[in-house]
Amino acid sequence: MINILVLCTGNSCRSQMAEGYLKHFVKEQEQVTVYSAGVETHGVNPSAIAFMKEDGIDISNHTSNNLNEYLDIEFNYILTVCDNAKERCPFFPGKAERLHFNFFDPSKVDGTKEEIHDAFTKTRNQIKAYCKDFVQEKVIKALS
Repeated sequence: MINILVLCTGNSCRSQMAEGYLKHFVKEQEQVTVYSAGVETHGVNPSAIAFMKEDGIDISNHTSNNLNEYLDIEFNYILTVCDNAKERCPFFPGKAERLHFNFFDPSKVDGTKEEIHDAFTKTRNQIKAYCKDFVQEKVIKALS
């Protein structure tokens, strides 16, 4: 069994998108479970839901969870998707391999609809590529 935790600040946007893509890319791997959490909980961002739906991924049933809910789970991988989460959670119990990539937070964009759309699309596409590569390079190899 492979357990993956995606960690962000508020578990509302970037970590939710990453959870959605990871579940999509490992959907045929029954031995993989994907979780996401935040060092805080801010609720799932409606724009993240909408922009993921644009790409055919439904995260509307996701919940915003605090990392403390998962302290008893033995994780194989912990992916931090923002610098704040990496800094605020320098230690997590277990022997998980920790990977980090600081994705831009599109929910912080205060601009026109087009600027907001562009920011969400860019971040979503970066997260998608990162998750696809992670699954191919780490998860599939670990299951082989």
